[in-house]
Amino acid sequence: MQPSPELRDAWLEAHHEWGPGLHEDGFGIGPADDVESADGFRAWRERLRHDPTSLWWIVDAGTVLGGIALRCAEDERVPRLGHVGYGVRPSARGRGVGAWALREVLAFAEEHGWGSVTAVCHDDNAGSIATLERVGGIIVARDDRGAVRLRRYAIPLGNPTVG
Repeated sequence: MQPSPELRDAWLEAHHEWGPGLHEDGFGIGPADDVESADGFRAWRERLRHDPTSLWWIVDAGTVLGGIALRCAEDERVPRLGHVGYGVRPSARGRGVGAWALREVLAFAEEHGWGSVTAVCHDDNAGSIATLERVGGIIVARDDRGAVRLRRYAIPLGNPTVG
């Protein structure tokens, strides 16, 4: 579902679970975003409306479990971050939430004519690696960015996936 003011409290609960200063993939939060205050939350949502990224919250029974984003090919962040980025709150991990959301976004991309998408994850993120490979991701590169080692995946669309 699209980010909504009706689920602000549920979203803030998920946001707080990550912990201060930790990156939350899939939410589109920038370093200057103040999402804690009502005005800041409103300004963040407004900024997202003008971003070329499609962004959805992963919600189950009113609980925000995470977020997922699909960046258009022309987005300057794609070479660094990939087309798709997602995050699942710590208490919801290991239940297939990320794979379900990713399959939904891949179907959306395919319906809009995409042939493949790319995704990037940390080389030591076993959960994301398993999720990306579960939906048909093929590792195409490993990159070092300072002390961080990353994997870049290509996910072909239009083919049956396992899992």
